[in-house]
Amino acid sequence: MELTRVMHVEDDESIRMVAEMALADVAGFELLSCDGGHSALRQAEAFAPELILLDVMMPKMDGLQTLAELRKLPSLAATPVVFMTAKIQQAEKQQYLDAGAIAVVEKPFEPMELGDTLRELYQQAVQP
Repeated sequence: MELTRVMHVEDDESIRMVAEMALADVAGFELLSCDGGHSALRQAEAFAPELILLDVMMPKMDGLQTLAELRKLPSLAATPVVFMTAKIQQAEKQQYLDAGAIAVVEKPFEPMELGDTLRELYQQAVQP
């Protein structure tokens, strides 16, 4: 199964812009870019992402809270999620994996490689 639709949730506009270039322009994904958890929750079901790339540190609703709310939506209950964070202590990484993420990507990320990284993670997650 080929990954084509990615939802990216990130409150930092400059990171959103770089990720948009990396994921839409370079990797060719159909991308929904959201500026926070509330925005993601409003748009996620209609967009039907195949993978969600989720920032950890966001105001109002952080990544873990956003993931918990997204999981309540039946159509997104099993959608693979990758967290993205600059703070990547092993204990925190384990917390994100325990919450249901398939992986954690470190910031700063390499824009030219982000799409390939997400494709690989997606393939690992959906393989029987």
